Amino acid sequence: MASLPADAGRLELFAGDVSGTDVRAAVVDAAVKRFGKLDAVIHWAATHSTKHWTELTAEEFNRVLNVNVTGSFLIAQAAARHMVLNKRGSIVLTASTAVIQAPIGGASGAGGPAYVASKAAITGLVRTLARSLGPSGIRVNGVAPGVTETPMISNYSAERRAEQIERVPLGRIGEPEDIAEVGCFLISDAARFMTGEVVIVNGGAAFG
Repeated sequence: MASLPADAGRLELFAGDVSGTDVRAAVVDAAVKRFGKLDAVIHWAATHSTKHWTELTAEEFNRVLNVNVTGSFLIAQAAARHMVLNKRGSIVLTASTAVIQAPIGGASGAGGPAYVASKAAITGLVRTLARSLGPSGIRVNGVAPGVTETPMISNYSAERRAEQIERVPLGRIGEPEDIAEVGCFLISDAARFMTGEVVIVNGGAAFG
């Protein structure tokens, strides 16, 4: 949050644990109190896990699921409870192309089974919520980023980075803005007839 611009007229800063049951309603209430309504939610928050299956514990697996899956659901649930009152709204959750590429974690720094499973669950969550909330005028979609310049890849070796770039026809690793702008598109009226979709944003990287 410290890196966000200090624009008091447009921002309401709120700190909390997205997997906590108390935070979901509090953050929605804070937004509604400040701005009068809630039109859209783009939920980017997640945690990473590079543990290989041989070293993955139940505690680590559940930690990742709790943040990435339960946290996403609780935020969407809280937002939807407000949006149904107005019969409109848009929710965007974050999946990952790791679900397609199925990395195995370990020393490479790529996501392991806990991370991949958690992101696979987001696709199912998007689809069931889209069907549930569509009759109330609420759209639910997802964004599935490829490798992106965030702290999540800070431990990638030079060789790993080069391998990732080699796989991308557009010849580079994604920037956060590349992903964010797709999220903004999905909540806009330009995507008014899209729901239940997970949009892949990875520069055309080959799968597998």
